[in-house]
Amino acid sequence: MKNDMSGAIPGYNGTLHSIYDYSSSEKAELIWAVAIGTIVGTIPYNWAYVKYGAKYVFLSAGILSIISTVLVPTLAAHNYIALLFVRLLQGIAYSADFAVIGIICVKWAPHDEMAFFISVLTVFSNFANIITTAVTGYLCTSSLGWRASYYFHAVGGTICFFLWCIVYSDCPLSCKSITTEEMANIQKGKSAEHFNKDRKVPFLKMIQNPVLICVWFNAFLDLSMHIMIVTYSPIYFHEVLKYPIEETAAIIGITSFAQLPFKFAAAYVSDRITIVSTRTKMLIFNTISCGIVAFLFGSFGFVPVSHRWIAMILMTIIHCFMSTNCAGFYQCGRHVAQQYADVVIAAIQFCKCLALFFVPAIVAITVSDETNRTQWASSFLIISSLLLVANFSAYIFFTDKPADFTKSKEESKEMSA
Repeated sequence: MKNDMSGAIPGYNGTLHSIYDYSSSEKAELIWAVAIGTIVGTIPYNWAYVKYGAKYVFLSAGILSIISTVLVPTLAAHNYIALLFVRLLQGIAYSADFAVIGIICVKWAPHDEMAFFISVLTVFSNFANIITTAVTGYLCTSSLGWRASYYFHAVGGTICFFLWCIVYSDCPLSCKSITTEEMANIQKGKSAEHFNKDRKVPFLKMIQNPVLICVWFNAFLDLSMHIMIVTYSPIYFHEVLKYPIEETAAIIGITSFAQLPFKFAAAYVSDRITIVSTRTKMLIFNTISCGIVAFLFGSFGFVPVSHRWIAMILMTIIHCFMSTNCAGFYQCGRHVAQQYADVVIAAIQFCKCLALFFVPAIVAITVSDETNRTQWASSFLIISSLLLVANFSAYIFFTDKPADFTKSKEESKEMSA
C-alpha cells in the first residue's frame, strides 16, 4: 500500500509522501483495533451462541465482516479514524470464529472424534493464509492494485456465509440429514447439558481452575507465535531476507499448506491410538507444537541473508509442528471442561485478543528498523522463550480428568461418598 502515491501529500522534507505509508505506531494501532473489537465481541457472541444457537448469530458476524471489508479501501483513503473504527468492526466479527468452533464441537462432535473436529474446524486459519497471501500478493503487483484484494475477499465471504446459512443446523437432534446410527454416535457419552440452550455455565469455577489456566497460557503464547508469523514474517522475508513480494506471498502460502497433513495426523493419533495414555499424548503433542517450535522460532532470526533458504525451511517446519496443537492444549481443555468445552475454546479466542496487543507491543519495543535482522531476532527470542515456559508448565498441570464443575450434583455426591 505504501507504494500507492494516489492522494500523496508533501512530507517533512518536501517530497511526496504516500497516505498509506503508515508508521510503526499506526500499524500497531490498526492491529490493536482488531484486538479491541475481538475483546468487545467475544463474550456477547459466546452468550448469543449458547442462547440462540450458531446459525444466525454467526451469519450476523459474516455480514459485519463483509461490510467492513468492503469499506476499508475507501476509508483508508479519506479518514484514518474511520479506518480504525472499521478495523474495530472487523475485530468484533472475528470474535465469533473460535466460539462457533466450540459450540459445533460440543453439539456435533462424538467424544472419540473431538481432536479431528477441532483440527478440521481450525484449518480455516491455514486456508485463509494461503488464499489471502496468494491473492493479495498477486493483486498488489497487478494492474488491479491492493484495493481489489478487499473486494475479492468480500465477495468470497458473501459466498461462504450464503453456504453456511443453507447447510448448517443448530441441533443434531432435530436435523433430518443424519442417520439414526450417526445420531447415536454423536450422543454417546454426552449428557443433556451438551444440547441444553438454558444451561448455566460455571464461569467463576472455570477461570479458577489451574489446569484451564495452564491451557489458556499455552494457547496465548501459541497464538502469539502464530500472530507474529502471520503478521510479521512477510515483512521479515521481504525487508530482511530480501525476497520479492510475490515470492514472499508464495512462501507463506506454501508453509501454511504444508502443515495440513500434520494437523490431521495429530488428530488421528489423538483420537484413535490407545496404546499411549491420553495425558501422555497431550503432553507429546503440546511439546511438539509449543516446545520444539519455540526452539526453532528462536533460531529463525539468526539465519543470514546468504542462507535465506534455511529460513524458508524453518518456517515450513514451524508451521507443520504448530498444527499439532489440536491434540495438545485443545484436547486438555476439552477433557477437563467436557460439556463446557465451547467456553474454553471461546476463551482461547480471548487469548488471541490479548496476543493481538502483546505481539505488536513487543515488535514496537524491539524493532525500530524493519531491515535490521538483530532487532527482529530480539522479538523472536522473547516470544519463543515465553512459549517454552508455557510448554514446561503443561507437565505440571495437564490432565485428562474432568473437572468437578462438569459433574452433576448426583455424580458429585457419589464421588464424595
